[in-house]
Amino acid sequence: MFLSKIHIIHFKNYAEAELEFDSNINCFVGNNGAGKTNLLDAIYYLSFTKSYFNNIDAQNIRHGADFFAIHGFYSQPGGAIDPVSCIQKLGHKKQFKINQKEYDRLSDHIGQFPCVMISPYDRDLINEGSDFRRKFLDSVVSQFDKTYLEQLIRYNHLLEQRNALLKQAATVSGSLTDMFSLLDEQMQPLATIISGKRQQFINDFLPIFTRFYQSISSRNEIPDIRYESHLYQNSFLELMKESFEKDLLQRYTGKGIHKDDLLFEIGGFPIKKYGSQGQQKSFVVALKLAQYEFTKLRVGFCPILLLDDIFDKLDEQRIGQLLALVSSEQFGQVFITDTHLQRISTIFESLNLQYRIFKTVSGTVTESPTTHA
Repeated sequence: MFLSKIHIIHFKNYAEAELEFDSNINCFVGNNGAGKTNLLDAIYYLSFTKSYFNNIDAQNIRHGADFFAIHGFYSQPGGAIDPVSCIQKLGHKKQFKINQKEYDRLSDHIGQFPCVMISPYDRDLINEGSDFRRKFLDSVVSQFDKTYLEQLIRYNHLLEQRNALLKQAATVSGSLTDMFSLLDEQMQPLATIISGKRQQFINDFLPIFTRFYQSISSRNEIPDIRYESHLYQNSFLELMKESFEKDLLQRYTGKGIHKDDLLFEIGGFPIKKYGSQGQQKSFVVALKLAQYEFTKLRVGFCPILLLDDIFDKLDEQRIGQLLALVSSEQFGQVFITDTHLQRISTIFESLNLQYRIFKTVSGTVTESPTTHA
């Protein structure tokens, strides 16, 4: 499966663009602000029904227009073509169709055309709080385990009820104590199951991640990902009892799986504190490539890979190793953005890769005559 053609109208800084793609590697090259990333985001829309960068759909409409449209055409094995369309009009519900049939629920489309984006925004996985890492973990697991997603939604709903109760409870009467006990008992089995599935995911994910990181870094460094949970300290019910007085004072639930974290390390040291910019970049790229491989193993075919400005802060050796990696048979269609035409062309030539290059200039895009196919 690959995206053979895209047609966008009034999307972000593009009035209109229609492009045909190579089934292997495609590059968008241009200055910062020219619209390279917007093209990747249009492709991401076709897979996830929303933007990678801005979840308010109306804000993705080109200034002065009253709608945007994204039409993609996916070539399937055997020659079949699946047209996918996303149309957002100001003041209207978003329309999302496949083969001219509109979805009743947008969530039904997720997984039909799997895609993984690697973006500079992913550095937040290292630099920001634990909620970014939990979101990454949950987003990967929930794509393939609908029960996990339902359990997580249920746990978060009960957590909201518990926190609301804590905010109301200036003093705790007998009836309120019973309500806290009931909520804790309902949350306990969910927390145990979710924590167990998260740990199992890390067990399965870590070898894949390690392989990718060492491929990018020439096997000179040993990375690690460790899952950290309050449930390793005690059972959920015991945690709730221990922290109850503090929860009352702070008016929120301070312990539980909603505080779980992933610890990222290189050579036994936290990468946030001790890793160089290049090491941190390699770590994040390896995380997302491992997500790609994990997704491929679950769906049984290659997702589309979107690489947005990933060469910044990587040396020439790591760039070459990364491009050699994503051009191998274990990957399918790849889209890349870069600001240096000569750099990307030289690397592709040295690797003897099949590719197309598109130049972006102020909201226009044209195919470069340097194309190889």
